Amino acid sequence: MRIQSIQCFAGRNIYSHKPVVKVTLDIGELYKLPTKDLGDFNERLLALFPGLKKHYCSLGYEGGFEERLKEGTYIGHVTEHLIIELQNILGYEVNYGKTRIVEEPSLYFIVFEYKNEKCAIECARAAVNIVLKLVRNEEVDTEAIINNLRAIAVETDMGPSTKAIYEEAKKRGIPVTRIGDGSVLRLGYGKYSRIVQASLTDFPSCINVDMAGNKQLAKRLLAENKIPVPDGDTAYSFEGALQIAREIGFPVVIKPVDSNQGKGVTLNIKDEQEMEIAYNEARKYSRVVLVEKYVKGKDYRVLVVGDRVAAVAERRPPFVIGDGVHTVEELVAIENLSSLRGDDHEKPLTKIKLDATALKVLKDQGIGKDHVPSLGERIYLRYNGNLSTGGTARECTDEIHPYNADIAVKAAQIIGLDIAGVDITTEDISVPISENGGAIIEINAAPGLRMHLFPSEGKTRNVAADILDMLFPEASPHSIPIVSVTGTNGKTTTTRLIGHTLACLGKKVGMTSTGGIFIGDECVLKGDNTGPTSAAMVLSSKEVEVAVLETARGGIVRKGLGYDLADVGVITNIAEDHLGIDGMNTLEDLAFAKSLVVEAVKPGGYSVLNADDKFVRYFMERAKGEIILFSKNNSNPVVKEHMQKGGKALYVDKDSIFIYNGKTAEVLMSVKEIPITYGGMIECNIENSLAAASALYGLNLSIEAIRKGLATFNPDMESNPGRFNIVDMGDFKVMLDYGHNPAGYLEVMKFLDKIDAKRLVGVIGMPGDRDDLSIYKAGEICSKCFSKIYIKEDSDLRGREPGEVAGILYDAVISSGTKKENVEIIYSEDRALEKALLDAQPGDFVVMFYENFERAAEVVERVRRELLENTDTAGPVIQNVG
Repeated sequence: MRIQSIQCFAGRNIYSHKPVVKVTLDIGELYKLPTKDLGDFNERLLALFPGLKKHYCSLGYEGGFEERLKEGTYIGHVTEHLIIELQNILGYEVNYGKTRIVEEPSLYFIVFEYKNEKCAIECARAAVNIVLKLVRNEEVDTEAIINNLRAIAVETDMGPSTKAIYEEAKKRGIPVTRIGDGSVLRLGYGKYSRIVQASLTDFPSCINVDMAGNKQLAKRLLAENKIPVPDGDTAYSFEGALQIAREIGFPVVIKPVDSNQGKGVTLNIKDEQEMEIAYNEARKYSRVVLVEKYVKGKDYRVLVVGDRVAAVAERRPPFVIGDGVHTVEELVAIENLSSLRGDDHEKPLTKIKLDATALKVLKDQGIGKDHVPSLGERIYLRYNGNLSTGGTARECTDEIHPYNADIAVKAAQIIGLDIAGVDITTEDISVPISENGGAIIEINAAPGLRMHLFPSEGKTRNVAADILDMLFPEASPHSIPIVSVTGTNGKTTTTRLIGHTLACLGKKVGMTSTGGIFIGDECVLKGDNTGPTSAAMVLSSKEVEVAVLETARGGIVRKGLGYDLADVGVITNIAEDHLGIDGMNTLEDLAFAKSLVVEAVKPGGYSVLNADDKFVRYFMERAKGEIILFSKNNSNPVVKEHMQKGGKALYVDKDSIFIYNGKTAEVLMSVKEIPITYGGMIECNIENSLAAASALYGLNLSIEAIRKGLATFNPDMESNPGRFNIVDMGDFKVMLDYGHNPAGYLEVMKFLDKIDAKRLVGVIGMPGDRDDLSIYKAGEICSKCFSKIYIKEDSDLRGREPGEVAGILYDAVISSGTKKENVEIIYSEDRALEKALLDAQPGDFVVMFYENFERAAEVVERVRRELLENTDTAGPVIQNVG
């Protein structure tokens, strides 16, 4: 039994709209044995993990999984439930999972929901090991396994501040992406996106943050603006620190000039002996120490968000209460067993540290760690109330005096922070600090939110909501419009046409396509970029005002979507392509995978569907938002039915495209006015124009804007490279197209039937990852159209042997009636195209189904120049054929 592969789907995917992990598991010989035939396996499993008794399983009720065990289920299924249970034990509320056989008899895939990706993967590995040990009757050290998983969870989970902002964003429907395994989040998309790291936003400059971190510099800036701060100065030596203390008078405070979380801070230093100990402790964290007058009072943290105080907490030093039996050290250990306390920031409270600082505080009280406090006696372990050293917090937002609130906001603004933790020491926060000797002690640029989210006393303050209110004020946008285009054929042209039209309106369009990633007119990454990583790149750009994403099958199946929800989802069509890859074996499988694009549409958004496609009703059942249908046939029954119900549709009637808004129809334009249709001769580009116009209509563009976009999008190598690009070579013409499946080839042949050419010549090939039948069908189609055929192969054979694809195509064209003397095999794409062009006769129309567009275009241009030099008759690139 072993894990073959692990895939993580962070976004919506074909298995679930929640993040999932897919584990491919080979259970080996265990496929022969259901759990009821594995001795006491069931009993030992449930004894170790009693929570499994509550699992529903497919039976739909609590205890269903236990019943399945008794009936006899298989190890893959058991592993799935154990992975989920391990995550639940760690505190992650997950319940979705499924197990399916991939290949008889022993290869399974297990898909399960997760909240923490790294931890979920380790839970999968642990579950496999546990199951194997149980099968082999070996001991299972569950405590060690769970402790290890907990440590991984602590290390990789979001901290409380980050998690609170993440959850609040999800609740509001704001797209949120965790970048890496740390505390950095991207909120929103495109030009409206914001970056936060815990509570630190992308607003302050590095200088602002550095100033807040330099305690002396921050204090000086505040003092210059008449903000009450304690007297003091910085020192580079103990002698210097001592001199400052003598000048300002004991008691004093010593702290590192640039540390955080209370590290190296000693309060209430009363004499020179304590001074030396405190100085040495501070020097562990900084070369420079700050000596300040000790301000007596309570420790308050004021959280400033924007121009207001969001929350106030009184931070109390950690303490234990005596019981007359246990020592201080034992009482600390008992308190640290509380489920509320963790090693770091993963719990509402942090474990109390009995370190050198704590021992000094005990010494100041005249006791040590072995002291046994009397019943009810309170023993403090720190002078400060930092949560990171075990302190607790009392929520007291309603108590702060308006003067203190105003001065805290002013202090944050002086330092240049939009979010700040202002530490105030005062006897009573409800009294102006100008009246009771209080002072602002520090300004923190990335304040922890834990004390406000999980106060030990008082009500919770949803400060994450305050932060998001500041980042995205009411009615302000947090996301750009997103159009996602999928289907078998026409995706790229449709995507480019939508992007072109939006650019005509002056929008900065981010676009992914088979041709590359584009930000405006700039191609930032060449090549096929139709997966989720490419989509995320576009959506992360602050330049982008609208995103148009070509969303291909491979990315959907292997990684899911690269965005959360689209404003418009488009499915152009479903045809035979890529069958036999990634578990997609039938057209129904392809339709299921691609339907994810219209399932992931915003409420109030639109799903654009091809009513001429046989899967349209299937898609209509799965689609979210409002549906817009398009059809080349005004009498399409699905469209007519949809329109009768008040649905929106675009259709062709007497060579004109009509838009039906749910009540009335309006002419958009004639198909002959759309350049990429070549006067209405290219049916697939009529379909693509309908798909694009429907998406643009869903974005609420005007009829005039849509018409202008369609009318100015040309079928040339600049606007739509590699799609029906026709070049006049003088005595003959050549067309470059990316036909790569039987359906694509058929669309080209429909066009060729309508043109005036003495002879049709094909330079044909197929990607090697298509199945034999698809390759053979393409050959048959070409045999019926072309008088002369050149067979070439892609440079990337995609797992095929050299000559294998060419051999299938050759057999197909010969079997279909093409004479052998009219067929040539030239494996190199470049040389095959060059030979076809050099052998072309006057009146020929040469069609090249390319693998590499740029190289094919270079060959065409080079041969064209040579012909021009030799004959001086080659004309320009043309936009019409006849």
